[in-house]
Amino acid sequence: MKRREFITLVGGAAAWPLVAQAQPERLRVGVTSVQPRTVEIFSAFAKRMAELGYEEGKNFTFDFVQAPNVAGYTAAFREIANRGADIILAAGPEANLKAAIDAAGGRPIVMIATDFDPFAHGYVKSLARPGANITGVFFQQLDLSVKRAQVLKDAFPTLSGATVFWDQVSADQWQALKQAAGRTLAMHLSGIEFRERPFDYEKGLEQAAPNDRSALIVMASPLFALDRARLPEFALQHKMMSVFYTREYVDIGGLFSYGVSFTGLFRRAADYVDRIAKGAKPSDLPIEQPTKYELVINLKTAKALGITMLPSLLLLADEVIE
Repeated sequence: MKRREFITLVGGAAAWPLVAQAQPERLRVGVTSVQPRTVEIFSAFAKRMAELGYEEGKNFTFDFVQAPNVAGYTAAFREIANRGADIILAAGPEANLKAAIDAAGGRPIVMIATDFDPFAHGYVKSLARPGANITGVFFQQLDLSVKRAQVLKDAFPTLSGATVFWDQVSADQWQALKQAAGRTLAMHLSGIEFRERPFDYEKGLEQAAPNDRSALIVMASPLFALDRARLPEFALQHKMMSVFYTREYVDIGGLFSYGVSFTGLFRRAADYVDRIAKGAKPSDLPIEQPTKYELVINLKTAKALGITMLPSLLLLADEVIE
């Protein structure tokens, strides 16, 4: 049952001046990520660019360099800059934006900031008028990490504990969740940090308290996204209710997710790229934040786990996979 398909963003396209401008003869957009080029978010970006009239191989080059890890963002962005990118797409954690700024040399940057406030951290002067070569979209994962745990507790009131997987990228999310656990969630959490890839989830789970092994909460991180196929299967094998930050995990077996549409964010980033390519200044384009969040529940997984989801929660869901 699909009830809402897209997120609404503050200061949307209607707020931008509708000026007829010529499309550039050839546009090169560069991006780096620890995830491969084939993941849905980059496909969504390329599809939206095509809808806007940019055809890869003809008038558009999507220059992608995969980084081996978070520390590799710097070298990857330098390579992108050396190839002559016109616009840089900085997507994900703060380390990605920092590396993009270092390599950009003043080039326009369209960001998709997923775990930090670019204004609070000093990257832009304001959200309404960034005043620099950076604009785009952002949302805070800190509050959402707590909200996901709250949804889990509301769905299963007798649940006393859960295991939380986190890493260097999602450390702030884990700290926010840990503080909320004792204050408002009335739930014990076993936080398991992963440092070196490939992540050994079996060994990690052994470190969790026995009473916390009936549920798994995975923090938002591109490093966990590399194991998107593994994590839902891992949770099922261990009879754990699994909570994720994006629906792509739920599509392949996670129990539920609560968060923004990542593919929607990347499609919106393409709109920014188009505006800049046609002459708009990043400093004049307001930074947007999602105002809609989606709850996706997989009833097939609930059935496999032998649990029943509350009807009230199902009514709140944006999509239920049956």
